[in-house]
This record gives sequence, structure tokens and C-alpha cells, in this order.
Amino acid sequence: MPLDALARSFGQICLEAAIPVMEVYESDFTPEQKADKSPVTEADKRAEVIILDALAKLLPDTPVLAEESFEAGVRPSVSDEFLLVDPVDGTKEFIAKRGEFTINIALIRNGAPVAGAVYAPALKQLYLGGETAFTGLFEPGETLDDSRLSAAQTRPTPDAGMTAVMSRSHADDQTKAFVEAKGVVEAISAGSSLKFCKLAEGEADLYPRFGPTMEWDTAAGHAVLNAAGGGVTDPDGAPFRYGKTADGYKNGAFVAWGQPPR
Repeated sequence: MPLDALARSFGQICLEAAIPVMEVYESDFTPEQKADKSPVTEADKRAEVIILDALAKLLPDTPVLAEESFEAGVRPSVSDEFLLVDPVDGTKEFIAKRGEFTINIALIRNGAPVAGAVYAPALKQLYLGGETAFTGLFEPGETLDDSRLSAAQTRPTPDAGMTAVMSRSHADDQTKAFVEAKGVVEAISAGSSLKFCKLAEGEADLYPRFGPTMEWDTAAGHAVLNAAGGGVTDPDGAPFRYGKTADGYKNGAFVAWGQPPR
């Protein structure tokens, strides 16, 4: 399947998974706590069931690493091609009712994300990345209509200085020092994988992250950013890779760029 078509299929799955996510979001829900002390809600669990069922039909021979299943001990072996799923990224934003949470699906091939979808159901914003990046407004559960998608593209680095997008929940002194050293003139906040999408849309220029993340947190946004003309490296400029089995699929520090260093 062409990568753009695959990204669209992921987008449709995200739209369908958003129905139970928004049902929980709009209810008087009670968060739970996972073994690593991170929060989880019923939305994560219900959405993941829908996503995994749909992916089993779409790509039946491709192993899937999904956040909640992984936590429960479902850890298939992966090789050159596998899927990463985060049913609700930005759970703190979800619990705080801030709206900046996303549903994320990505295909990894040879260590790189080649197709992905990011959907922010409370904002109704969908982002797709395959060969090309697209974005559009869709209601949860709606059928994806290609005519309502527009191309997303990163912007040239402004002469006046870069804008950094930073985590509302995880900005730290190391991140602040990094953006200062890069001569950043403005910082904006965003939750979840929307930080990658801000770069893909040309609203910011870099997103540094030195705190811990998992591969499913970043892969879909990374795919969208790649397709929009950006990229992700480690702080020293090396390509940022996936399939880190020995590390339990934990990410190290990274920098997402609207215009990758040459």
C-alpha cells in the first residue's frame, strides 16, 4: 500500500477510536495509576482495543507495540517493520481537560517512521504523514474525506530567530539552556505529539526534548514532521531511530526540527 494511503487508513482508525475517547473525556471519569506511576484512564484502554482490532485487519502480519498492551505484558518481537500505537498521548492534558491530547499510529520501517497519523479529537484536528503531510478538521467517527485535507509544510528558518515549541508538562532547565544556546527568540507551549505537528504546519522551528519518552509517544508525530519536510535527530545531530528493544523502547534525548541541520 502506498505510504500516503496507509497514513489515511491510520487516520480513519484514529477517527473511529476517538469516539470512546471523547465519551470518557466528557464524562466524570476517575484516572488510575500505572505501575510506573503515570496516569491512565478508561479512554486509553477502550481506544486501544478499537485500534488493535482495525490494525489486525489492515496489516495482519505486522507486529504492534501499543502502550497499554505493552504495560500489560504483551510484547511481540519486532524486526524491520512494526507498528507503534499510543491510544491517548498527553494523558495529563486529557485529565486537566485542556484538549491537547492525541491518538497516534505509526509504521516503522528499518528504524524510521514512514507513515503516521496524529488526531487531536477535542480540537478535531487530524494530521497525516506518508510521502506527503496533510492536515484537516474532522469530527470523531467521521469518514475521512480527502477533499478536506490540505498539505502541511515546515517553514524556512526565520532570519529573526527560531521559535521553539516546548512541553507544558515537561520543560526543564536542560531544555531551556538548549533553546537559549540556539538563539531562540520565542517559545510556545503545546501538549502531546502536537508539538511535532506545530513544526509540520510551520508554526515553530524546533522542539527539544531531554526528558524520558517512549517510542509510541513520538513515532506518529515524527512521521508527520518527516513528510512535511522536517526531521528528528539526537542532540548531536545523528538520526533518531526506533526499535530500541534493548532499551525497552525508551527514547533518549532528541530534537525535532522544521529545517534539519545539514
